[in-house]
Amino acid sequence: MEKRHPEYQYLDLLRELIEKGVEQVDAGTGVKTYSLFGRQFKFDLSDSFPLLTTKKVYWRGLLYELYWFISGQKNIKYLVDNNIHIWDDYPFRIYHEKVTKGAEKDMTKEEFIERIAKDSDFAQKHGNLPKVYGDMWRHWPAKDGRQIDQLKWVIDTIRRDKSAHNAIVNAWNPEYLYEMAKPEESCRFPICHNMFQINANGGRLSLQLYQRSCDVFLGVPFNIASYALLTIILAQVTGNKPGEFIHTFGDIHYYENHLEALKEQLTREPKPFPTVKLDQNVKEIDDFRPESVEIIGYDSHPPIKAELSPVGGMVTKEWKDFVQKKNKN
Repeated sequence: MEKRHPEYQYLDLLRELIEKGVEQVDAGTGVKTYSLFGRQFKFDLSDSFPLLTTKKVYWRGLLYELYWFISGQKNIKYLVDNNIHIWDDYPFRIYHEKVTKGAEKDMTKEEFIERIAKDSDFAQKHGNLPKVYGDMWRHWPAKDGRQIDQLKWVIDTIRRDKSAHNAIVNAWNPEYLYEMAKPEESCRFPICHNMFQINANGGRLSLQLYQRSCDVFLGVPFNIASYALLTIILAQVTGNKPGEFIHTFGDIHYYENHLEALKEQLTREPKPFPTVKLDQNVKEIDDFRPESVEIIGYDSHPPIKAELSPVGGMVTKEWKDFVQKKNKN
């Protein structure tokens, strides 16, 4: 009996969302999504790599973003300088709220990103997203002023104890999130893929991600490949073979303006997954660079375009006013 292509896990979920998704409305933008709660994918990484084929996934952006996380960065300037613009919206959102309070000069998002690229002082002031993923992975703030490197700790833990049950990295820090935070300290970006655990039983390292909020069309294909690659990197630096990537979802949803894109993707048949080759000189996590990885045999259907909605995060009156004004225009 022929094994079913693992990409059908994703396609089946698209179909279930279209048929059974429950309507939701984002508090900050009024954008509608259709949602289910509590689903899971599993991908065996021993012989293929889950880069979805029913639409082209932005591989270069994924590589640079993962390096941005792994290296503990929080400023978008590194991404902008490498022509990666998947994170532009959130710093601009924060900047525009300052504009509404009269604290900064008004400008378009294009002008804002151009300033980030050309003006290091401006980028340092306005390009930071403190307490975002890589910052929390590598610089978790302790109450005594220390910065805890969670990523290094889980690597060291697995190296000394392959039976460890506690190799967890967490990006969800309530002290800096939503109304739990002091207003001046709030992380304005909504932490979505918030916790992962690794396990190395039997010499195969597996990683399980818990993602509390999941944009099934734009975000999830990216997240699958990013964390699958992280699994392979962690396997190599801990002296293990790649095992499984397990992706556990909380609220998984599609945006109402993505519905036709989902339907188009569902007309396509999956193609064989590619493989990846990781440079054997990557022996420590800080050895990794975007150029350390080669994707082999990626044959996909064409891209399907859809607009990103910068939703989630702490909702402010200034942001709601900006969205309403933008929608009227």
